[in-house]
Amino acid sequence: MEITVNDSYQTGYTYRLEAPMGQGFDPDFRPALTPRQMLEMGVFEGKYLNDCRDEFPADWFEGARLSDRPDIRCNFFGIKSRQPLAVWREKGWIYGPDPRGWFQWYCRYYLGRRLPQTDAIQIKRWRAFSRHAGQVRAHCMAGDLSCRPRQRQALLQWAYDPFV
Repeated sequence: MEITVNDSYQTGYTYRLEAPMGQGFDPDFRPALTPRQMLEMGVFEGKYLNDCRDEFPADWFEGARLSDRPDIRCNFFGIKSRQPLAVWREKGWIYGPDPRGWFQWYCRYYLGRRLPQTDAIQIKRWRAFSRHAGQVRAHCMAGDLSCRPRQRQALLQWAYDPFV
C-alpha cells in the first residue's frame, strides 16, 4: 500500500508500507507506547500532527489531547515540553523525509514504512534516550510522578514508559 502526503510540510511525498502496522520492528526498537497511546496521554503540548491527520488512522485521534496552539495542559505531566521546529533543524535533529522529526518518523514506522538508513539513525537516537529512564529510576521514589516531570514527559514523547 502507498500513502501520499499533502500537508503544510510536504506535498506529493509518497511512501510504501512494507510491514503490517505495529509489527516487524527492528529488534533493537521496543517502544513501550503506540502513537495512539502517546496522543491520548498528551504529548507536544497538543500541537503535533494537527494538519496531517489524513495520513494516519482516524482512531489515533479519537481520544487525543490536541490543541490549535501549544498548550501545556494537553501534556500528561502539565509542563512545557517542546521546542520550536526551527531549533530541531538548527541542531540537526531532522533526518530523512520526516520534516517534523522523531515522532513523525515513529508514526510512519509504526504504520509499516521502512527506510533502512533513516530507521537506523532514529532507532539509535531512541536507544540513546533511555538514559533518561535510568535517571528517573535513580533519583525518584517508585510511584512519585511529581519527581522529574520534565524527564517523564520527554520519556512519554519518545515512546518510553514515563511511569518508571
